Amino acid sequence: MATRPAKRKRVNLALQGGGSHGAYAWGVLDSFLEDGGLEIEGISGTSAGSVNAVVYAYGKMIGGADGARELLAAFWKRLSASGTGFANPRAFRMFKMVTGSVSPYQWNPFNWNPFRDALVETVDFEKLRRCKSTKLFLAATNVETGKARIFTTPEASADVVMASSCLPFLFQAVEIEGSHYWDGGYMGNPVLYPLFYETKSRDVIIVHINPIERPGVPRLAHEIENRLNEITFNASLIKELRAVVFVQKLVSEGWLKPEYLPKLKNVLVHSVRADKVLLDLSIESKFSLDWPFLQELYRRGHDAGREWLEANRRHLGRRSSVDLRAQFL
Repeated sequence: MATRPAKRKRVNLALQGGGSHGAYAWGVLDSFLEDGGLEIEGISGTSAGSVNAVVYAYGKMIGGADGARELLAAFWKRLSASGTGFANPRAFRMFKMVTGSVSPYQWNPFNWNPFRDALVETVDFEKLRRCKSTKLFLAATNVETGKARIFTTPEASADVVMASSCLPFLFQAVEIEGSHYWDGGYMGNPVLYPLFYETKSRDVIIVHINPIERPGVPRLAHEIENRLNEITFNASLIKELRAVVFVQKLVSEGWLKPEYLPKLKNVLVHSVRADKVLLDLSIESKFSLDWPFLQELYRRGHDAGREWLEANRRHLGRRSSVDLRAQFL
C-alpha cells in the first residue's frame, strides 16, 4: 500500500472523452485514489470522462476513496460484460459501413443503448444529485445552437451522461428539457472554464485520452480517419488553453489594473498526457470492450498516474507543471 501524505492537496480534474479508452483515465484516477495525497474538488468531464466522473463522485459519496475505486472497477467490468463493443477492427469497419449510410433513427429506432443499462445499475443518480463532496461539470453539445451545455451535480442524470457521450452516427440525439444534445467533445473535450469559476482550487490536472502529437503523415484511409478524430477532439481543449495563456500573460506582464486582479484566478495547469502511452491504438479500439483490453488500458493509466505524481506532486499549489506554449500551442 502507498504511504499517504500527511496533508492532501486540493485539485480539480479535467477528464477527456474517447470511448473505451476511458479505461485509461480510470487507471489514472485509481492511482490518484490509491496514493491518497489528492483531494478532488471538482471534475469536468466529457463523454467517457463524464462516465468516470459520475461513477467516481457517487462511489466517493457512499464509500470514500475506497468506495470510488471499487465502483469504478465494477462499472468497467459490468460494461465489458454487457457484450457491446467490437472485438476486432474488421467488425468495427463493417458496422461503420452500415452506420455511414443509415442513421441511428433508422437502424436503431427504439434507441437501444446497453451502455445506459450499465450506468444506471452502477449509479443512483437521485442520490448523486445531492452530493456535496464533488462538484461535477458534464459537457454536451446542443445540436441546434452548436453551443456547449454544462450540467452540474444537481442536474446529473443518466440522460445527461448519455448526452455527453452521444456520437451522432451511433445514437439518437438525447433530449433534455426540450433541447437535443450530442457528444460534448465537439465543443469541449473537456471544458476547463467551470473549474476556474466554480471551484477554489487553482490546480487543474488534465487527463488526456486523445494523443495531441502523432509522428508521421497518415496515408491509409483508416490512418487518416484516426488522426482527424484525434485532432478534432483536441481542438476545443487547445483553444481553451490558448485563452489561459493569454490571461496569464495579462497578469504576469501587468496589463491589468490592480483592482481587477482579485477577480482573476491564476490557474495552475497540469497534464497527464497520452501521446506515447496510447500511440499504438487507433479509433477502432475506442469501441472495443474486451475485458483484457480494458485491463491493459487500466494498467497503462495506473502506471502513468503514479509516474505523474512522483514527478509533479511538488508543483501542486505552486506552479504549472507544463509549459502551455511549448506543449499545446
